[in-house]
Amino acid sequence: MKIVVVGGTGLIGTKVAGKLHQKGHEVVPAAPRTGVNTITGEGLDNALSDAEIVVDVTNSPSFEDSAALKFFETSGRNLLAAEAAANVRHHVALSIVGTDRLSECGYFRAKLAQENLIRASKIPYTILRATQFFEFVGGIVDSSSDGQVVRLPPALLQPVASDDVAAALTDVTLAAPINGVVELAGPERFSFDEFARKYLTANNDPRKVVADIHARYFGAELDDRSLTPGDDPRLGSVPFEKWLSRSARDAH
Repeated sequence: MKIVVVGGTGLIGTKVAGKLHQKGHEVVPAAPRTGVNTITGEGLDNALSDAEIVVDVTNSPSFEDSAALKFFETSGRNLLAAEAAANVRHHVALSIVGTDRLSECGYFRAKLAQENLIRASKIPYTILRATQFFEFVGGIVDSSSDGQVVRLPPALLQPVASDDVAAALTDVTLAAPINGVVELAGPERFSFDEFARKYLTANNDPRKVVADIHARYFGAELDDRSLTPGDDPRLGSVPFEKWLSRSARDAH
């Protein structure tokens, strides 16, 4: 079966493409560096020829509100139009837990616009909403840091390893479309400040984390429901401490 992974050269796309290839499928990693551009449309029709499934793990190069919205709307429209022309039978997309709750956040609004385009198309689909990746904790800490102080809200989150995201995406890709949303979260819940503190301790980073209920996450104030999944999410298997240990080993 031919499966096109759009964004197939990135963190998640590379892992998903590898897993699908191991299962014996013909996998096409589609990205600008492989000659496929969902913004300009370059190479799309050729890449999607005879494809049965498309997995969209593209990401906006900019997190600025209007730029992210323009990216996801343009990319989504071009990709779904090309899929309709190619008679693709399953569209799989990666989104974020909380997309429908954080309208203050421009990036989340952009992801919701992408989801709405998928729902409005006639292509059978599955949307996997994942929580924050362990791999993003360093960037979250740095963006919330003012010198030696990191200010983060004490709101709960349930972060997940990218390996677990790739495994879940592979599973939903090979299953029947559900025309709905699957939520994925990690096996443990932390407050945002605790999450950062564990990361800094593991990396011998002397910065101090301060819990601040008014600290914003991509422009939005959070509560305990903002970024946590609803009832009965799919759970990843990798605990944060194990991921931290593995990351430290890989860094040396």
